[in-house]
Amino acid sequence: MSGSLLTGTADGDRVALAVAGTWTADRAAELERMVDETAQRYEDARTVEIDLGRLERLDTFGAWLIERLKRDFAARGSTPHIIGLSDTDRALMEEVRLVNRSREEGSASSNRILVALDGIGRAMAEIGWSLILMAHLLGALTMVVLGTIAHPSRLRLTSIVHHLERVGWRAVPVVLLSTFLIGGIIAQQGIFHFRAFGAEVYVVDMVGILVLREVGVLLVCVMVAGRSGSAYTAELGAMKMREEVDALRTMGFDPVEVLVLPRIVALVVAVPMLTFLGSMAALYGAGLVCWLYGGMTPDIFLSRLREAIWLPTFAVGMIKAPFMALVIGLVACVEGFEVDGSATSLGLKTTASVVKSIFLVIVLDGFFAMFFAAIGM
Repeated sequence: MSGSLLTGTADGDRVALAVAGTWTADRAAELERMVDETAQRYEDARTVEIDLGRLERLDTFGAWLIERLKRDFAARGSTPHIIGLSDTDRALMEEVRLVNRSREEGSASSNRILVALDGIGRAMAEIGWSLILMAHLLGALTMVVLGTIAHPSRLRLTSIVHHLERVGWRAVPVVLLSTFLIGGIIAQQGIFHFRAFGAEVYVVDMVGILVLREVGVLLVCVMVAGRSGSAYTAELGAMKMREEVDALRTMGFDPVEVLVLPRIVALVVAVPMLTFLGSMAALYGAGLVCWLYGGMTPDIFLSRLREAIWLPTFAVGMIKAPFMALVIGLVACVEGFEVDGSATSLGLKTTASVVKSIFLVIVLDGFFAMFFAAIGM
């Protein structure tokens, strides 16, 4: 057919279409006419290739017309393929491809079992892919750490201190307040229920062991994942969208060394300190509630606490902290590097970073619980 914006050649039941020039809303009438004519002219084609290699400019309207042309051929029984799509237009075409798919979704929902199995399969595949990316980043981070040990001058101390101030120092108020309240709530509920058995004193045992072994580190890691992990993902994702990560590679810098290592080192250093402060705040809140609500004097509380806990009780929570910090940092950085060129992707990856971090922290805590039980700690 004629026309410089959309040309086509037929070879039997195979049709090759070439899209060229500017496909924007200011040429709407001309483009719509050509798309309709092309769909009617080659309606008997079995295979259709739509080449976008000569496309100069594309907006949402033009992308939708190309998608509509593709769907028209598919509705007539043809097999359309888009080739030559540039990386610049790929995100826009992908967004348009997902628009108005209600007809396909309705046909797929006829078999709910298959839909459920498909969803489970996709979820498992995504989890597997995320674990592979985390393993890849962990390996790259290990190599960078070994290189930094061999050449200490490569360590970006200024960046580490900057992130440590953001992750650690600025998080102290919210961590102290939250853990203080949680410790007080646990103590109040324990006193309320233990009082029926005349065993209020055992609330100290429960609070001490629970806070130092489990609740303290878990609360801190959940808050760090929501506060700092999401910030890491958003920062790296924004840098990925602005092509700053590619610019670092072009200049000969390793993004893992420049962007990932300082952030993870800051997390690994800050989370144990926050865990210690949070555990102390929780115990203080519990002691205050035991005094004001349960009538237990501070001397009795401290005496009973010394009898209930010992050094390994404190060590268990502190040993978990750096490993959980490492997991949070890896997940946050992986999700940040997986952001594509759209703001929607940035929001989705930031949300996924928080959810995955919290889930993996809880799973890791379960493994630690079984490990410490096996060795008698």
